[in-house]
Amino acid sequence: MKLVLKGHDERYVVEQGMLNLFPGERPVYEPIGPEDDTWARVSLREEADGCTVEVELSWRGTAATHRLDAPLTGDEFQREGLRRRAIGRCFFLAAHGVTGTAPPWGMLTGVRPVKLPTREMAAGATPEQARASLERDCYVSPERAELAVDCAQASLNAQRTLKEDEVSLYVGIPFCPTRCAYCSFVSADVGRTLKLLEPYLDALLEEIDALGRILERTGKGLRTFYMGGGTPTTLSAVQLDRLLTRCREVLPLEGCTEYTVEAGRPDTIDRAKLEVLKGHGVGRISINPQTLEDHVLRAIGRKHAAGDIRAANDLAGSVGFDCINMDLIAGLPQDSCEGFRRSLEGVLEMEPENVTIHTLALKKGSTLMERGGSLPSGAEVAEMLDFSREILIRRGYRPYYLYRQKYMSGALENVGWAKPGRESVQHHYDGGTPDSGVGRRRRSYKVGGLRRWKNRSPAQPQVSPRLSDLAGEGAGPKGGADPVLRF
Repeated sequence: MKLVLKGHDERYVVEQGMLNLFPGERPVYEPIGPEDDTWARVSLREEADGCTVEVELSWRGTAATHRLDAPLTGDEFQREGLRRRAIGRCFFLAAHGVTGTAPPWGMLTGVRPVKLPTREMAAGATPEQARASLERDCYVSPERAELAVDCAQASLNAQRTLKEDEVSLYVGIPFCPTRCAYCSFVSADVGRTLKLLEPYLDALLEEIDALGRILERTGKGLRTFYMGGGTPTTLSAVQLDRLLTRCREVLPLEGCTEYTVEAGRPDTIDRAKLEVLKGHGVGRISINPQTLEDHVLRAIGRKHAAGDIRAANDLAGSVGFDCINMDLIAGLPQDSCEGFRRSLEGVLEMEPENVTIHTLALKKGSTLMERGGSLPSGAEVAEMLDFSREILIRRGYRPYYLYRQKYMSGALENVGWAKPGRESVQHHYDGGTPDSGVGRRRRSYKVGGLRRWKNRSPAQPQVSPRLSDLAGEGAGPKGGADPVLRF
């Protein structure tokens, strides 16, 4: 789609609206010619107390124009937000005039739509008012508005239990046995990078030591501990024991109420590793099928079968784990609505305490994006999610966290479901509450979410210089104690 911007340079806002409403299009910044049939001209005229946005849009020869006046108040940061919102709304309404349809999340393009009802209810709105606001102001469908408000209520309940002197820790292990076709995470196929495991672990332990000194100096304690990846159980039992022993020695885990490790893939799980995790106090693990259809497992590059998932679940139960999460992905190559139903029903037969339903997102750098595959349509994926919502509610699960990603099938969402009382607090650390991370490319946040940084250690693992500097009094990129860790 050719895009022409007049009076502003809000490319990101316009591009996100285009991707949301016209998923097959990509932005092209060139003059619009008389032969072009797919284009948008987005104009902004700003005055002292308001702005006028006009969007002229043509899609495959069908044209529409929408004009919108919006007030501008507050400081420049607030005015910028209002301008962007006006441009996004006007683009959405013009596109709706052309297509006659709207995505399930309306004009929302962000990762965490739950933030909107969470803020409203925290400020005193009722759930009904927050739901109506999503439908009226953001054009969200009634089903998605209800889902967002349910998750917002769970988020508020979790946030009320958090204390100012508590933080959450995410430990990243960027290794997997093989790389799945849909994956674009920064992770390494352990078959090709086995020699990096020990150096990475050495560097990670140094970061954990540094973090321990920071937490001790600032008087903070860990509320939740989450080890993810990659696949953490790619590490051997000996390596896991070494890592968790160091965490116990240097981190303030006395008040940790949620100790989670993503066991993940069944081809990395054995009794020795599970006993190490259990012995260190890990209470929650993930065993992630993604599907229970063997031909779909092969299509995404998994080297195990559905029976291995059931065996891993039985093994975890025999070791004593009583809080297990299982992930499924709707929209995988060669899957179908019937296959997804069989997978979810099979997962529910194993009675996990948590179930996470992901929607396939086509990510740059993934094998699936590069090579393609036989994918279910957006309508089929929507049917899969509708079925998951119906059956999970019927089986006593409740939604408690939700997020979205770019390039998701059907412009849908990922949702975490839990049996009452088994929700994960960790998933409510989303940039609005204290959070720290160690390991390759983990993000850490400062109080208020005003600043954040990524651990950008190079391919050859070494200690993040920023975190190492922070371990010293008054050190850091900007000077002063703990300038970037969000405590």
